[in-house]
Amino acid sequence: MELLKIDLNCIKSIYKNRPCDSHKGTHGHALLIAGSENKMGAVIIASKACLRSGVGLLTVAFSPENKNVLFNFIPEAMYENTCVMNDLSLYSAIGIGPGIGVDEISLQYIYELYENKLPVVFDADALNLIAKYKIDWKNFNFPFVLTPHPKEFDRLFGEHDSEPERRNTAIQKANELNCVIVLKGHKTFVTDGIHTFENTTGNSGLAKGGSGDALTGMITSFLAQGYTTLEAAILGVYLHGLAADITLQTQSEESMLITDVIKNIGFAFKRLNSEIQ
Repeated sequence: MELLKIDLNCIKSIYKNRPCDSHKGTHGHALLIAGSENKMGAVIIASKACLRSGVGLLTVAFSPENKNVLFNFIPEAMYENTCVMNDLSLYSAIGIGPGIGVDEISLQYIYELYENKLPVVFDADALNLIAKYKIDWKNFNFPFVLTPHPKEFDRLFGEHDSEPERRNTAIQKANELNCVIVLKGHKTFVTDGIHTFENTTGNSGLAKGGSGDALTGMITSFLAQGYTTLEAAILGVYLHGLAADITLQTQSEESMLITDVIKNIGFAFKRLNSEIQ
């Protein structure tokens, strides 16, 4: 199977210019299910990255006792209690996992997706819930993206001794599950089981907590805007890495924070647009 590069030429074939006569409804409505009492930073990071990636509307669902965190830090987002999952008709795509915890309360969020038809990004604690409670993948009758780092990948699919082994398993499982797998790491690997891609952007400054939360927000944003699961994953990892590369103009790999990277998503779009034109 040919390993393709996620580079500018690849992105040119995917990226859609934003229509000048569009409105917020044109660009989708994302739902992020994220955060818990001690992990509200995950909400902020994922939400800001989602909004910076162009989604028209964003609703964030979590327990009500922390909703002022959202109002104070992200006034552009809307809040709903987690019971919002009883009615998903308002939304275009769902991202679930950053900071939700790994317990039976959070497990219900996964179960409530069974009748859903929207595309879903599973990350972080959502992946750990699937692994811990041995969730039956056959119940996922909707398009979905898994975004594990190596340890999360091994919890899902068994221990592996090397990156090549994980990549081979990712291809097999993506094919079996009819999903897209984003295996995060140096040269992040993306596959739908038929095509395989290796990212060319990014640096070790992303090797810090919160980077995956931002990527989840970005991929969810692109899904809500109408990209396919594979397109959203490719575009997300490329711009995530490009924003991190741009951040090196003002930060080092040691000092870089994911909040610095999110601030540079706009510059990543600007560079992309200038190179495409």
